[in-house]
Amino acid sequence: MSDALIRLKDVNVTRAGQSVLENIQLNVTSGEIVTLIGPNGAGKTTLVRAVLGLLRPDSGDVWRKPKLRVGYMPQKLQVDPTLPLSVLRFLRLVPGVNRNTALAALGEVGAGKVIDSPLQGISGGEMQRVLLARALLRKPELLVLDEPVQGVDVAGQAELYALITQLRNRYQCGVLMVSHDLHLVMSTTDQVVCLNRHVCCSGHPEQVGNDPAFVELFGRNAPSLAIYHHHHDHAHDLHGAVCQPAAPAHDQPHTHNHDHGDSCKHG
Repeated sequence: MSDALIRLKDVNVTRAGQSVLENIQLNVTSGEIVTLIGPNGAGKTTLVRAVLGLLRPDSGDVWRKPKLRVGYMPQKLQVDPTLPLSVLRFLRLVPGVNRNTALAALGEVGAGKVIDSPLQGISGGEMQRVLLARALLRKPELLVLDEPVQGVDVAGQAELYALITQLRNRYQCGVLMVSHDLHLVMSTTDQVVCLNRHVCCSGHPEQVGNDPAFVELFGRNAPSLAIYHHHHDHAHDLHGAVCQPAAPAHDQPHTHNHDHGDSCKHG
């Protein structure tokens, strides 16, 4: 697979005697958007750390394309309110960045106007764009985005997801994105991986944003609920562990309401 950027095979991570990741398989290729979803405690952050090389698995293999350039966008950035830090100075913390390169990166994400603003004074949406611009400064082959629309209103979320797709199309970089907002990214996500310590299910998402059941789920303050079509061969108990095989599906995909309150409901 010549366009492969990362490949995880049989990755296991244990912390304090508890399994955090079990037998993880994950591939991301150039030009592909892979969205990682799952409940709190599912191991998403641990998996991202393994992809970034910040954590060594207890077993299994993490392969990265040689000299892979990775741009990372954290879920949020905590800045001391008393620290006098402008957007420009923040971006110049990246080695080799000057005003022109910073302005070009901000222009790519539609945030050029905030270059001289105090970092603490910009809006949530502007902050996420600044963090995305910072990730782009590395000219990445792989973008790793952890909840990229954190703290952004719904209209701004849709704009940010559209921007991420535009950047993918422009640079043909791979994107690994952690998100609870599958309803906003379904039309452009190539692969969905549902994680609950192990890969619970994965596949190509269906565009079901206008499905009444889908709208109902997301309208009940449950942003971690998602509907998509996939193959599923097991069920979970309340703690997310595999407890029994699912009913035979005759190898046909089915619509699945995935309640990320730690259970799988089969319809």
